[in-house]
Amino acid sequence: MPRNIKSRNNFMSILIDKETRLVVQGITGKEGSFHAAQCVAYGSNVVAGVTPGKGGQDVDGIPVFNTIKEAAENKGANAALIFVPSAFASDAILESATAGLEVVVCITEGIPVKDMLKVISFLKRKRCRLIGPNCPGVISPGRCKAGIMPGQIHKEGSIGVISRSGTLTYEVVNQLTESGLGQSTCIGIGGDPIIGSSFVDILKLFDDDPQTKGVVLIGEIGGNDEEAAAEYIKKDFSKPVLGFVAGLTAPPGKRMGHAGAIISGSSGTAKDKIAAMQKGGIHVVEHLGKLGEEAGEVFS
Repeated sequence: MPRNIKSRNNFMSILIDKETRLVVQGITGKEGSFHAAQCVAYGSNVVAGVTPGKGGQDVDGIPVFNTIKEAAENKGANAALIFVPSAFASDAILESATAGLEVVVCITEGIPVKDMLKVISFLKRKRCRLIGPNCPGVISPGRCKAGIMPGQIHKEGSIGVISRSGTLTYEVVNQLTESGLGQSTCIGIGGDPIIGSSFVDILKLFDDDPQTKGVVLIGEIGGNDEEAAAEYIKKDFSKPVLGFVAGLTAPPGKRMGHAGAIISGSSGTAKDKIAAMQKGGIHVVEHLGKLGEEAGEVFS
């Protein structure tokens, strides 16, 4: 799997940076073309787009190819950003991994679970890191944006951010920036039941990243990813972590936002996740509006 990537300004980041050569799958669609332009405006190196059957065209000067293989061979693309409808998104992920791309960021929501099971099994045999699906993407402030997050709220710095929620990611980043705490890399891992990278997967990358001095971990109800992260942090993580869990008042059995945000039986509650985080040595913020203030104390 790709680890830290050295950037030309001697800072480090995880997954993407100034040298990332990004290809946008689904670039000729409304969402793909809009967000490709936003990534370019931020400073990302978007070298190609892919839409089958539309090779030879261009979108705002970005050349379009029929396949990822062509984009990689002709433009050196090494990371993909996916805006492909859910019925075809799993094939788009598999195509990028097969072509040898190191990082794939899938924004698409609602990919069938059976399709994602095949994807995860396939990726175990490839040197490819999948972020998402159903995520806002990845940004290394001041260097590269591969996703849909508002770039203007980010500030280069030393705090890593990992979140299951796109909207909460933006709120947290804005508070960090207003508190004078810049970010090393911010990652939305995705809200679907089956995703490519867990909290623990990304925490391992942050632990190895010398620029990252601390991490904010934003969880929500459903699943056990937060509990697994807390156990890993307690045993193996060397940096301070601040946490928040959304959904404290969510009723059992009711989906809250993401497909993965649902309490089943006695598992996946916010109360249990908060307890696990505290047991793991994570400073848990109870009121989201105070996160920036408490982050200043934790990371000072």
